[in-house]
Amino acid sequence: MSRVIQYKINPNKLLLSKWTAVKPHNKEKHFLVNCLIKNEEQIVVACVLEAVINHQEYEIDWRLLKEPSVWLLGWQ
Repeated sequence: MSRVIQYKINPNKLLLSKWTAVKPHNKEKHFLVNCLIKNEEQIVVACVLEAVINHQEYEIDWRLLKEPSVWLLGWQ
């Protein structure tokens, strides 16, 4: 039985981390976390990813970065 292993990520250390999309869209493959979004209790709830190629920004739930079928840690 195969099991997909998720990355262990500390959400407070995501800022300026680099990510690679497994399935690039619009030639956007490499991303940089340029902002963390926190709630009233200062808990990270989302992050803003910036595409390196065109500086387009996307707000996503930071937990999506734990899925290795969608995101790879670093620029690959």
